[in-house]
Amino acid sequence: MLNPLFGADPIPLDRIDLLEKQIPNIIVWAVPVMVFFTALEMIITYIQERDHYEKKETIGSVLVGLGNLVVGAALKLALIYGCVWLYNQLPWRMELNWWTLIPCYIILDFFSYCAHRVSHGQRFWWATHVVHHTGERYNLTVSYRLSWIQHLKIIFFLPVALMGFHPIVFFVTNQLAVLFQFWVHTEYIRKMPRWVEYIFATPSNHRVHHGSQEKYIDKNFGATFIFWDRIFGTYQPEEEQVIYGITTNLTGNKANPFFINFHEVAEIAQDVRQAKGIRQKLFYIFGSPTQIALQKKALEDEALSVENEQMVTA
Repeated sequence: MLNPLFGADPIPLDRIDLLEKQIPNIIVWAVPVMVFFTALEMIITYIQERDHYEKKETIGSVLVGLGNLVVGAALKLALIYGCVWLYNQLPWRMELNWWTLIPCYIILDFFSYCAHRVSHGQRFWWATHVVHHTGERYNLTVSYRLSWIQHLKIIFFLPVALMGFHPIVFFVTNQLAVLFQFWVHTEYIRKMPRWVEYIFATPSNHRVHHGSQEKYIDKNFGATFIFWDRIFGTYQPEEEQVIYGITTNLTGNKANPFFINFHEVAEIAQDVRQAKGIRQKLFYIFGSPTQIALQKKALEDEALSVENEQMVTA
């Protein structure tokens, strides 16, 4: 007798198109709601004469978001195919039970925390994530800033797929996790009740994550649940006013989605070309973005100092 939970039959690969139709496009359905609340926030910001929005940056966010939807749609069938193939290899395949969304969501959020933390710790993965941090204003359009190459990070979520969750549950959970992060990108929701702040990645907790001050850098990686940060020592409460952006903000066209998406990739390529030796090249690819920035700044300061000495001598 088959286990009622783990007794699911394999999904025929030649029926992928039917499975795809069963997966609800929750993010697409949510777009009108997201647009409505974004427009509302813009109107309130304008009336209150605050500087939460900047024209070029907002255009860039919207174009990046639209591009991300296109990339996601183009890859959807391939991702579903791969997920179903993997699901069929497992002897512990779960039936399609909607209550399994709960454990799947919690487990996926843990691996999201891990992927997020690695994305800040290694420059290769930082290049797939930095897009989200380039906004110097904190508003709902920042949630649209999702890298066009972020799907490379799917390897971090293979353990979730290997647990045997039904592919429909896996994809619905992923969409819900992405949508959760929309509302936290706002200045208008301040501190929430203590128990909420303790469990969830609220706007206050997530504002810290977007901070460029030393005390805020590489903190609060949790996507939905902030208790991962409390457990692993990366939690930082919101204290002083957050200064948004990255340590070296974009100097190019902030409305250009291609520049926003690939400026870090271009910088990596340039650094690797100029690096001496394989060790330094690997450092510029896989080293800590913070350490690389500090090293490059030190080299610039040293070059400037030498230049000043030469000018004085002359």
